[in-house]
Amino acid sequence: MAAIYRLIDANFNRAREALRVLEDLARLRLNNAELSRELKSLRHELTIAMNQFPVDRATLLAWRDTPGDVGTKAPAPAATPGRETEAGMAAAAASRLSESLRVLEESAKTLGSSRGGDVAAAAIERIRYRGYDASRRLELALAGGRGPQWSLCVLISESLCVHHRWTEVARRALEGGADCIQLREKGLSDRELLGRAQTLVEFAQKSAAAVVVNDRADIALLSGADGVHIGQTDTSVADVRRIAGSGLRIGVSCSTIEEARKAVQEGADLCGLGPMFPSTTKVKPSLSGPELLSAYLADETTSRVPHLAISGITQANAATLAALGCRGIAVSAAVCGAEKPEDVCRGLTRAIRGLEDVA
Repeated sequence: MAAIYRLIDANFNRAREALRVLEDLARLRLNNAELSRELKSLRHELTIAMNQFPVDRATLLAWRDTPGDVGTKAPAPAATPGRETEAGMAAAAASRLSESLRVLEESAKTLGSSRGGDVAAAAIERIRYRGYDASRRLELALAGGRGPQWSLCVLISESLCVHHRWTEVARRALEGGADCIQLREKGLSDRELLGRAQTLVEFAQKSAAAVVVNDRADIALLSGADGVHIGQTDTSVADVRRIAGSGLRIGVSCSTIEEARKAVQEGADLCGLGPMFPSTTKVKPSLSGPELLSAYLADETTSRVPHLAISGITQANAATLAALGCRGIAVSAAVCGAEKPEDVCRGLTRAIRGLEDVA
């Protein structure tokens, strides 16, 4: 039984250490109270489950033989690619947890039902399944917030393009310094929407800018766009990940700090914050205002994730947002309806970067 005892002891400690890593990432990196409580609870329940094993702690300690363990003398393996990131740390810890719990479960079964091993095995199995879910949530959250902070995103809608065709507005916006173009068209056929997205991708590549498609992850993937932007009533971040994996940056519209925290905890890469000011494009029943931006930048959970302030933004109030710490804005009518979209973009870009005072 010596080998089984040592197996149980080693994997119990390994599982607890893995849970501690996951808990600390949830608590200290994500500031996610719910997830850190769940992982802490799993550590506690693992200890309780171990007390159900038909072997006590003193016996396990007596059979521990660290100096004689050949595994302690083996050379350390080369670092696994991706391990240097926090998401990689979580993935490695989740893998150790799963492996260790599986060994504990099988070890308990080996000890047999006559000695109570089946009770311990069932308890470990429950912990293993809960660990799968907690690890999934943690890894998805840590994988969010990817990519650069855009300064100026121009939302292209043909109906708002007064002086030029939508393609010309997009071209001029990129010329004026927009580093992201978002395609927002609701009434087009899938084929036409895809064609427009592909056109924008071709334009943007020449300027090293990004393209985002509103609502449609499938169109974004097919066109080669960089991301998709979803609203609170659209498909969820998790649904988009099922379709796109890490192939798209996911932006989420948020009108409250609670919505922003939820989006970040689900793995959003960017939050659209607003409405900031009254809009000429859409009727806004209520405004979130610059207060939402300030709350977002001050919040430990959300501040690490890129943002775009949106709605009613002009050169004048862009400077006001910049003074609060805003690093990116999204505009539509102000550029689409302009006679010289490139000049408007230059002014907005300078304003948000704090390069000039705008009257």
